[in-house]
Amino acid sequence: MDLKSILEIIRTVNKSDLTELEIEEKEFKIKIKKGSGSYEVIPQQVLPINPVLSTNVNLPVLPSQTSAQETVTPSESKASASTTKANTILIKSPMIGTFYRSPAPDKDPYVKVGDIITKKQVLCLIEAMKLFNEIESEVDGKIVRILVENAQPVEYDQPLFEVELI
Repeated sequence: MDLKSILEIIRTVNKSDLTELEIEEKEFKIKIKKGSGSYEVIPQQVLPINPVLSTNVNLPVLPSQTSAQETVTPSESKASASTTKANTILIKSPMIGTFYRSPAPDKDPYVKVGDIITKKQVLCLIEAMKLFNEIESEVDGKIVRILVENAQPVEYDQPLFEVELI
């Protein structure tokens, strides 16, 4: 587990009602006690570090993200994927986990492309460590694109939705 993941776990515990959390995997063990000021990481095995460098900064445009009203050519997708219009923002993942568009497999998605959203409206769920976290909108707007497929893993700060501000 990398430092970014450990920090995200600490943030999640701080925001929750949990007072203690212990995670044990093959390479390490982490024990977090809220209120005591202690964070303990115990390496059980030293593994070689292989840094992963990513030079791809463009987000892919997935087939399900285009509708009858919008068609995106490959040249447009590269330009619009890395930058957004002046009146649009990207809603990003606040944690690592698995992205879910609906509260259950047999339920309708929280939002679809073209939906008008309001502040505090639930947009999706992100499952992290068997906990389902509701991700709420911080703005009023209109969903322009959904940038992640259902049940796909997401990283911290990964764009999830493109929203046109109202």
